[in-house]
Amino acid sequence: MKPFLTALSLLACTAIACAQGEPPPQVSSVKHATEGHVWGALIFATNDATQLTGGKEPIHAELPRLNERLAKVFPFKHFEILGQHRQDIFREYESWVVPSRDLFMKIDSKGPAEKGGVNLHLQVWREQQVLVKSDAVLRKDSPLFIGGPPWKDGRLIFVLFLERK
Repeated sequence: MKPFLTALSLLACTAIACAQGEPPPQVSSVKHATEGHVWGALIFATNDATQLTGGKEPIHAELPRLNERLAKVFPFKHFEILGQHRQDIFREYESWVVPSRDLFMKIDSKGPAEKGGVNLHLQVWREQQVLVKSDAVLRKDSPLFIGGPPWKDGRLIFVLFLERK
């Protein structure tokens, strides 16, 4: 009830100030506490180079050997970034990494991890359907690779990288 009364009081004060010719008070935007900042990418993996779309999305500067690392985990020869997105991980709110309009990731922070990093609850979504739910620890210099659904003659892969804590 108290937040309602506070909002009502602010509204009444604003109405009185406007009636007296004074400008309404400015409401500052509150910066929410963050657990870190991530880079997420949607990657197409294939063995057939003719399937690549020809996109030239730049590889993250801190992941110069991303294709080599992906090839150690997934049985493909060619990798292409289809989309990427940077996002803060909020302490008490969900965050969304949206590198494409069809496939995206919901992130809920579960707080700091032992020995650095962030404990996360992750959900990979395709349109309105959850494809994967998992808990993970994301640490600096240790990207998370999540195998997604088959696509064309290959597979989609979601990469999540902790840029800063």
